[in-house]
Amino acid sequence: MNKQLNLLLLMFLGLFINAQEDSDLSALFQNDEPLKIKLNYSNKEMNKKTNDSTFIETQMSYEEAGTWKNIDVRLRARGNFRRSECYFPPIKMKIKKVDRKGTLFEGNKNLKLVLPCKQESDKNDNIMKEYMAYKLYEQISPYHFNVRRVNIEFSEKRGKKEKMHQLKGFLIEDDKVIAKRFEGKVVDRFIHPLAMDASVSVQNAMFNFLLGNTDISVAYQHNAKLLYIDKKLIPLSYDFDMSGFVNPSYATVNETLGINSVRDRKYRGFKRDTSIMQETRDLYISKKSDLVSIVESHKSEFDSEKEYKETIGFLNEFYEIIEADKSFQKEILDAMRTK
Repeated sequence: MNKQLNLLLLMFLGLFINAQEDSDLSALFQNDEPLKIKLNYSNKEMNKKTNDSTFIETQMSYEEAGTWKNIDVRLRARGNFRRSECYFPPIKMKIKKVDRKGTLFEGNKNLKLVLPCKQESDKNDNIMKEYMAYKLYEQISPYHFNVRRVNIEFSEKRGKKEKMHQLKGFLIEDDKVIAKRFEGKVVDRFIHPLAMDASVSVQNAMFNFLLGNTDISVAYQHNAKLLYIDKKLIPLSYDFDMSGFVNPSYATVNETLGINSVRDRKYRGFKRDTSIMQETRDLYISKKSDLVSIVESHKSEFDSEKEYKETIGFLNEFYEIIEADKSFQKEILDAMRTK
């Protein structure tokens, strides 16, 4: 009875915080419809001439209520691996206050723009899967990145010529915006995972297990951020492209973990009280229909039916593990880290 009451309280708190959060969202993230945008720059220049402090200045066009509008933006390439391996590097976008004021982008000084990596047939399907990963975690925790899909008309400068690309992508809000929404702050230093909030840590670790994502360290903040909210340290994952859920052609596996493929799941969370593990298990099971519905609702957006079937199948395999006591014990409880 106490376990059921705790689960109901967790779900109620999540609904309350999500409702409060929605009222604080900028207009950009209050709509799930893909935003149409146009960009023009050189990939070569982006890779060679931008760094943490050097940006390309350009203009972005976006469609709002049937009208095309322009906004000045500054762009730079981000991400060490994708920057070196991808044809389309992921982008960090900055917008000056005077330019974003009164526009759809008001309240968003910094944004990440996630693009397909390589010019392959599954490039847009990979984007859809990574976008869905963020939408799945919205169902699990109030502490999440908000995302907005974009359909991009990218005019790539190639010397005196230009090449047109039609791409899918998505925008990710900045971590400082999340911290501000909860009246907290971003922490940028090494902190051991066991010093972080236990419930949120397990939710986050189990989510990365769901995705088959081992390309993460919350302690060293590799593909993760750390927020300080209500005197609690909250881990927050991002950049899920190297996971088994996305499974791109360029994914590499950490064989030191005893896995041979990114499709092989490995629980990387630290040892926590059994009660917290069980509460989190119950939470995920209670959210099964919601998570499955998110993937099913995007079926028509996939270019490849095979990619869709593999994605929904991978999600269902997660539930086969956590719904069975024996596999939950073996794959998660027995795998909890102690160091």
